[in-house]
Amino acid sequence: MTLRMNINADMGEGYGHYDIGDDDAILKIVTSVNVACGMHGGDATVMRDVCLKAKENGVSVGAHPGFNDVWGFGRRQIQMRPSDLEYLVAYQLGALAGMAAYAGIKVTHVKPHGALNNMAAVNADYAVAIGRAMKTVDPSLWYLALSGTEMEKAALALDLPLAREAFIDRMYDDDGNLQSRTIPGSVIRDPEVAVERTLRMVLDGEIISVNGKKMPTKFDSLCLHGDEPTAIAVASAVRKGMEAAGIKVVTLPEMMAG
Repeated sequence: MTLRMNINADMGEGYGHYDIGDDDAILKIVTSVNVACGMHGGDATVMRDVCLKAKENGVSVGAHPGFNDVWGFGRRQIQMRPSDLEYLVAYQLGALAGMAAYAGIKVTHVKPHGALNNMAAVNADYAVAIGRAMKTVDPSLWYLALSGTEMEKAALALDLPLAREAFIDRMYDDDGNLQSRTIPGSVIRDPEVAVERTLRMVLDGEIISVNGKKMPTKFDSLCLHGDEPTAIAVASAVRKGMEAAGIKVVTLPEMMAG
């Protein structure tokens, strides 16, 4: 049986005249994208353009909601009532769904951005708030969640479709959560290192922590960050490495179809 895996990337994070990341190049490498929905980045035109280009490249589209924090690029933690967070996420899901309609495509999944993703990984109230927004706006959306986190638990508790993810370009702490970006070396920028770690994750089903701890992990999708200067080199090397190892790279809906 041929091994399969999805590769997703965050994109559409520019704003107005400002571009962040090389979306056009990334779209030719990955098979699913998480599109910023106007809070930490992205605007109506950016969202529409990414959806149109994703359709052209046969790439599935997901929502990438974050805190209302353009200045901090959504990477600053914000404390808010879970109900307010729920509505903020629902607002962003609606925005992307409208822009996706211009491309004649459907949003397939939701993956929180930055600080929201990190907080929801350990905060059950935040994780459930995101899930409740999804269930209200479109209960068919896949909750793309870091494996073993509160988001995974929320998806199961709310009976939402669940897709688990791991990261190509990030180091992990021993508890299975992502190491803080403030720590030097937490972002993997060397393509060879990224390929070696990715193949080990897919072929052996385990993640190696920053301290060498082996963590058996279930995942359906591998993420890389499109805003990194090394994103194209890392993404290209990883895809080529996976295909050379006999791993078929597919969209998230194809991956979850079995």
